Parts: sequence; structure tokens; C-alpha cells
Amino acid sequence: MQRLSMNSKTTPIAEPIAQLQRQLEQIRSLQPRRSRLPESLWSAAVELARQHGLYRVAHTLRLDYTGLKKRLNGVTSRRPSATKTAFMELVTPLATPEWIIEFEAASGGKMRIQWKGAAPPDWASLPRAWREIAG
Repeated sequence: MQRLSMNSKTTPIAEPIAQLQRQLEQIRSLQPRRSRLPESLWSAAVELARQHGLYRVAHTLRLDYTGLKKRLNGVTSRRPSATKTAFMELVTPLATPEWIIEFEAASGGKMRIQWKGAAPPDWASLPRAWREIAG
């Protein structure tokens, strides 16, 4: 078992942490400074943090404490991909000649169109009209 020196106190390092520490040292010696670590090593560090404590693992392995904490809480630092509208609901009442059209953007914006009349709206013209209004 290795030991970690912290202000004149010596704390033993658990063997799983020491094993990951050796892997990280090997990877760090091969990669340019400040390179991203493989996800598999981050996952291993998260597991060790659950078992041995966040500070202890981050400090011993020289990992970003905040980054490890976010991963431990299930938040990764990946950038969100571009969002697209995933759902469009068309509600048509059965008893009345009325149409309700609702648009909801992934960003949270909403638009509701209430169409009264016997004939349904011209579906092809709605996106064009939306672009002209929003434009």
C-alpha cells in the first residue's frame, strides 16, 4: 500500500486508487500536457470517489475536483448538440369545426394557432407563415 503525505501526516492510499494512479501517470507521460483523459479513466475515478471519497481521489490522482464532482453527480462537461423540434401536436376537436395547432420549440418557445372553419388549414403554408412572422 502506498502512502500519501499531507502536511506531515501520512495517509495510506488504497490499492485501487494506486492502480489508477499508475495508469494515469503512464497516460500523462505519453500525451501532451492538458490533454483530455479517456472516458474509461474518468469512469474509474468516479467509482473510486464513490467508495473512497471525492477529495481523496481527486487529490491523489491530480484530477480536477469540480470536474470529478460533476461526473459523480451525473453531469458531464460535453457540449449539448444542436436541438431540433422533436414533437408537434395537432389537436382536432371531433364535434366542432375548429382546429388547434400548437408548436413547441426545444428552447421552450411556444406558438398556438386556433383555426375555426369547416375546412382544415393549408398545412403546407403554416411553416412558411411562421417563418415570415418570426423572420
